[in-house]
Amino acid sequence: MMNVSLRTIARGLRLHVRDSGARVGGGRGPLPVSVTGQRWGTTVIRSARGEASRLPNVCDNNAASSSSITKLQFFRQFSTSSYTMADNFRIERDAFGEIKVEADKYWGAQTERSLTNFKINQPFDRMPPAIIKAFGILKRAAATVNMNHGLPGDIGKAIQQAADEVISLKLLPHFPLVVWQTGSGTQSNMNANEVISNRAIEILGGEMGSKKPVHPNDHVNMSASSNDTFPTVMHIAAVMEIEEKLLPSLKALLAVFQEKVKSFEKIIKIGRTHLQDATPLTLGQEFSGYATQLAYGVERIEATLPRLKLLAQGGTAVGTGLNTKKGFDVAVAAEVSKLTGIEFKTAPNKFEALAAHDAIVEASGALNTLACSLMKIANDIRYLGSGPRCGLGELSLPENEPGSSIMPGKVNPTQCEAMTMVCAQVMGNNTAITVAGSQGQFELNVFKPVLIKNLLHSITLLADGMTSFKDNCVVGIQANEDRIEKLLHESLMLVTCLNSKIGYDMASKVAKNAHKKGTTLKQSALELGALTSDEFDRLVRPELMIAPK
Repeated sequence: MMNVSLRTIARGLRLHVRDSGARVGGGRGPLPVSVTGQRWGTTVIRSARGEASRLPNVCDNNAASSSSITKLQFFRQFSTSSYTMADNFRIERDAFGEIKVEADKYWGAQTERSLTNFKINQPFDRMPPAIIKAFGILKRAAATVNMNHGLPGDIGKAIQQAADEVISLKLLPHFPLVVWQTGSGTQSNMNANEVISNRAIEILGGEMGSKKPVHPNDHVNMSASSNDTFPTVMHIAAVMEIEEKLLPSLKALLAVFQEKVKSFEKIIKIGRTHLQDATPLTLGQEFSGYATQLAYGVERIEATLPRLKLLAQGGTAVGTGLNTKKGFDVAVAAEVSKLTGIEFKTAPNKFEALAAHDAIVEASGALNTLACSLMKIANDIRYLGSGPRCGLGELSLPENEPGSSIMPGKVNPTQCEAMTMVCAQVMGNNTAITVAGSQGQFELNVFKPVLIKNLLHSITLLADGMTSFKDNCVVGIQANEDRIEKLLHESLMLVTCLNSKIGYDMASKVAKNAHKKGTTLKQSALELGALTSDEFDRLVRPELMIAPK
């Protein structure tokens, strides 16, 4: 990190500036900045990326006389802009030596190095907030248990207080790392250790970065390894997001579909198979299929929770529990349960818990199945609502916004389109999870961050997508009964009910003749002498075709 002087500041005023990165050029981290020229009362400075910024050249007498910016105004403007004072750092140390960290950041040396070493889609792929919250829960639980195993009480309580601030996401800006890092999540574990350590030091009146009296490894990470900590927070985050977001959203959507089943139960319509006319059913029966798909979705997702509620904490490096006290794993799971209100248990086999993530793959599989269900449901609804005049037009969907920038009056099934795009993304996430889940080698799977990133992404997309779909589409669906009735009686497949009376072959002739000549089934049957008028009226009754006799 280089800091350079602006040599052209008025009356010898020397301001050391650095590029804060987050606001200049979209990157991060201090960059070399150089003066490249002066023109018309400004000084042009250029960063190492070649990005130019112009500063008022207040050392130019003419510019100074014509400018209202005084030395004090200049100082205030640029000391609060993307350029900050050079002494606004502290020194952190780790096994690799010293490194500068911004003075107001709680993270430490290992986090800072990770920011430099893993400049991969920053900041867009930051570790999800649900993982940060889970880290706070786990670190607080571990501190509580460790106070019974030698952790000094004052340090333990300070860790608990700092962890509470992590849980509340108050300290979220101090977790800048992306998921693209070591496959064990070590950098994010150390990010949590460093933030909680420095915040606890601050609480106790110490100096941030000193590691005294609270050490990130010895105290915050006591009895733990990244190899068991990260899979534990993966499970905590997944379970909490499923129970608090996904399942409530899914159950609410299911309830609306169940209401539609009842309201549509007496509306008889033509069925369709292979995209061709088929025999009748009620609109309620059609919607009952959708409701059942969603009900099974609830069951499938809930069935994955028992294995997600098994925690790896206590396995440490390879699953043996090295550097833990006997019973530590059980106690931590119990403490996590108290903090979350969810019953977690320690994994009975820590080797499986570290080396494989089958529970994550299984959960993603359930989400993928739900995405398949929602894809079918949303597609059916938009097809049934196609039109308004030249499509099927059996359903009227809520009109939420204009649909075209060129075709006046056009309204599109946007909620169905959004829902199907969500489903496509969830299917893609599941593919990534499947591949990552297969990559456990020996005692450790090292695809952990990408596994949980994609799972949490799928959970959030489905939860938000289903809520939007419910509120802005499904609730307002109405049946176009006149259109449904018209299509029902135009269908040639009503002939199916004549099989038992005139046989399959004659019934087929009646249907083909009607289609060829553009007549009704009744006219065709009478023409071919298959039935009398009274017989046809008695047999061809759609209301008798929607259930077994």
